[in-house]
Amino acid sequence: MSAGILLGLGLGAFFDGIVFHQLLQWHHMLSGWYPLNSIDNIRLNTTWDGIFHSAAYVLVLAGLYKLWQQARGSGLRWSRRRCVGTILLGWGIFNLVEGVIDHEILGLHRVNETVPDTQRIFWDIGFLLWGAAMIVVGAAMARAGAQENDHAEGSLQAR
Repeated sequence: MSAGILLGLGLGAFFDGIVFHQLLQWHHMLSGWYPLNSIDNIRLNTTWDGIFHSAAYVLVLAGLYKLWQQARGSGLRWSRRRCVGTILLGWGIFNLVEGVIDHEILGLHRVNETVPDTQRIFWDIGFLLWGAAMIVVGAAMARAGAQENDHAEGSLQAR
């Protein structure tokens, strides 16, 4: 499970950074503290976006290493559902942790800073609900995948 969760954390961070920071340009890592109203603030935000992407890269590498380690052992029995489920779990955890800590507690940035201030909370709530939904669906898929593995192991032992 740890490999999938690490991969999900990293992929969730990459999605956030690539889609929200770069493509849509809704926010940057520190744009809640340092608005993009000067070259110095743009440079600072771009640097922290790069640090954020570097952390995402490390999470993905750690997930791949953990997966490789488990694959080398004889006990790896991982269904597609369990794989996707644990990745969704990790991605959902990323959204909830990042949404609560960065958006709400620290105020580093909001999900969509291009909308009026009164509408930003709705985007933040949507981000948290998206994360919660991924956790619920991911947990159900991972559980179903684990049960498939248990069933498959039971039938192999019966032979």
